[in-house]
Amino acid sequence: MPWRKVMAEKSFEEIQRLLDAKGVRHLDLWFTDVKGYLKHVTMETSEVDEKFVVQGAAKLDGSSVAGFTEIYESDLVLKADWSTLAPIPWQSGTGRVFTDVYRGFAEGRLERDPRYVAQSAEQKLRDEGYSSYWGPEPEFFVFESVSFSADAGEAYYKVSSREAPWSGGAKGYILRPKGGYYPPTPQDTLMEYRSKVADTLVSVFGVQVEAHHHEVATAGQCEVDFRYGGLTKTADNLQTVKYVVKNIASQMNLVATFMPKPIFGDNGSGMHTHQSLWRDSANAFYDSRDEYAELSQTGRYYIGGLIEHGRALAAIVSPTTNSYKRLVPGYEAPVYLAWSKRNRSAAVRVPMYHRGIEAAKRVEYRPPDPSTNPYLAFAAMAMAGLDGIKKKLEPGDPVDENIYHLSVHRRQQLGIRELPGSLKDALEELRSDSDFLKPVFSNSLLEAYQDIKTQEWKEESIRPTPFEYYQYFDI
Repeated sequence: MPWRKVMAEKSFEEIQRLLDAKGVRHLDLWFTDVKGYLKHVTMETSEVDEKFVVQGAAKLDGSSVAGFTEIYESDLVLKADWSTLAPIPWQSGTGRVFTDVYRGFAEGRLERDPRYVAQSAEQKLRDEGYSSYWGPEPEFFVFESVSFSADAGEAYYKVSSREAPWSGGAKGYILRPKGGYYPPTPQDTLMEYRSKVADTLVSVFGVQVEAHHHEVATAGQCEVDFRYGGLTKTADNLQTVKYVVKNIASQMNLVATFMPKPIFGDNGSGMHTHQSLWRDSANAFYDSRDEYAELSQTGRYYIGGLIEHGRALAAIVSPTTNSYKRLVPGYEAPVYLAWSKRNRSAAVRVPMYHRGIEAAKRVEYRPPDPSTNPYLAFAAMAMAGLDGIKKKLEPGDPVDENIYHLSVHRRQQLGIRELPGSLKDALEELRSDSDFLKPVFSNSLLEAYQDIKTQEWKEESIRPTPFEYYQYFDI
């Protein structure tokens, strides 16, 4: 039985007994920085006393963590969420817990802690009478090896994949660009790897995997889908999935990346995010009388909020310069802010696999990619949707056409806007449209986030690329 089930609602004495019984000598305290990177510090369990359980560990210099604090306010405290305790099987005698970040001197929660933002978003939804469910679909690549350089005198990247055409394939079997969807072995070279990831997630970490498969791109694109859950719990689970995906790859002499667009000329990695709101045990998005998609008016307003704020949301759910190399026509990534049932060329889709199933009614937002900070991304989408409900924002008519093939004039007629074309554009949209986030995103966090991401864009924009040499060297 996964430890997360065993550890719920346990006292300090019970926690201590279980740690002793399981032979846990090292406790890994996990938290996430503003950029979305998982961080950890390891304590000896001999230091885990009742004071630690109640007050937390004074172990964190916030000025050394991206987006957390300035140097003059750097003392932070990590308080364990014991319901997330799980063993780390490849690290002897070690267990992990997610933590909440507090300011020192009993000054309360750190408002820039992404997990706090997620928890605040859940509370805001509860205040409005809703609970929520979240189901992300993280895609990623697994390579044999990768090397790269971005020095002043040398800039390149090199990817090796045994199934890719440029590497000769696996014993002659190749996956062509855009030809990697659901192939059997031996073309699918990563079946054993994904199964090991799934086994570890289920048996060790209590993350219920529903399916895994090879995705559309060549060179090892994968997807691992896990069971939906509450907002914060799902963000925790996604961080766990990323951790396991990378560590199992390393153990098998592979390397995994959640970079959105590592391969030119093929599909990038997205993270389509399914979401629904519930009130009094009823799905607020479901209406059996709606002939189009069995979607309620509340669901339509929620979609209206996602579309209205979609250009600003991009800065959070598509948060890297590389994200905008994925968000281009021709590679199944959404570019246009429209909605539809079934239609995968729209930014918002209402899945329609079965009829008359209330529990399955949900909205799928397709722009996010797995480089996002899941705590901030889920919270931002929830606040956009909730704003749509409060303001009764209509999403417009659904578009049941391939939007990629529509003329500019036709898209204008339909009122279809595009997502930003760069991280810089997305950040400008966020600066002008951030009020919908204010219930759970502090001004301090938004400013820190924008500063970090603006600097990332600047660093990328000032460097010549290999393709620019190819394009312009003989000019």
